Amino acid sequence: MNGHAEQPISGAKHLRQMLSDPSKTIIAPGVYDGITARLALASGAECLYMTGAGTSMSRLGMADLGLTTFTDMHAHAAMIASLNPSVPVIADADTGYGGPINVANTVRQYARAGVAGLHIEDQVTEKRCGHLAGKLLVSRDVYFKRLRAACKARDEMGGDIVVIARTDARAGKDPEGNSGYDEAVARLKGAAEIGVDVLFFEALQTEEEMNRAVETFPNTPMLLNMVQGGKTPQVTNDEANKLGFRIVIWPCLGMEAVIPAYRNALSVMQKTGKPPADQKMGPTALFEVCGLRELMAFDQSVGGIAYD
Repeated sequence: MNGHAEQPISGAKHLRQMLSDPSKTIIAPGVYDGITARLALASGAECLYMTGAGTSMSRLGMADLGLTTFTDMHAHAAMIASLNPSVPVIADADTGYGGPINVANTVRQYARAGVAGLHIEDQVTEKRCGHLAGKLLVSRDVYFKRLRAACKARDEMGGDIVVIARTDARAGKDPEGNSGYDEAVARLKGAAEIGVDVLFFEALQTEEEMNRAVETFPNTPMLLNMVQGGKTPQVTNDEANKLGFRIVIWPCLGMEAVIPAYRNALSVMQKTGKPPADQKMGPTALFEVCGLRELMAFDQSVGGIAYD
């Protein structure tokens, strides 16, 4: 007996195991900080999605207009992935943060941080949220170089991290004016040939398009992005499963819940001089959301008395 606990399965291996079941749809609620990640884990979420928009808003206080750097996104993803390394975290990796060498470095560093999957997109560096107007794309050639770099880095590391190819061509245009549904399909076909693990068809605009997209790519898992109030019609997780999507992300779930609630609390305090009456958790219960009991138990297990 060496006293070492058996290592849990990595998030990346767990994600690949779930993807290996063709009948399963993986549901990933969006998280953007330690609190939302802890809440999602406590709810029993099987996978987390680190939203780039939420990272920009929570970390920088800025709208999702391409202001986050590799450093911002990597640090955020690493923190979230560390909270429960066996629960997969799929993280936004924007454009990969540069040319092929940068993309490869992004894949390697995300993988070393415990991130299970990441998506690389075809927008220009001056990018924006996929559900805003006016998106500009790089050429297919540049996009495919990004994806080849991502897949090569994945393979050289042992092939665990899941590479997801995202295209914004449905609602964006490249330097030659190519855009629309057919352009998006062509880009995803190229991505599948390169060897990505999952396809991400951003901003599908009708349920008919959603159905066509899945039927077009029967041999590669597809991800569905459910943005409340976005361009894609909202369907339930069960409906997404019936359509054939293998991953569903809800990037704005946390922000949609928190922003109205905090705005209301501020309004009540301004009007009454005190917080809403139902805010009664207290410090202990608040800290328990983020591991208070586990941290105190660990301290005691090694003879600590600081938290008795």
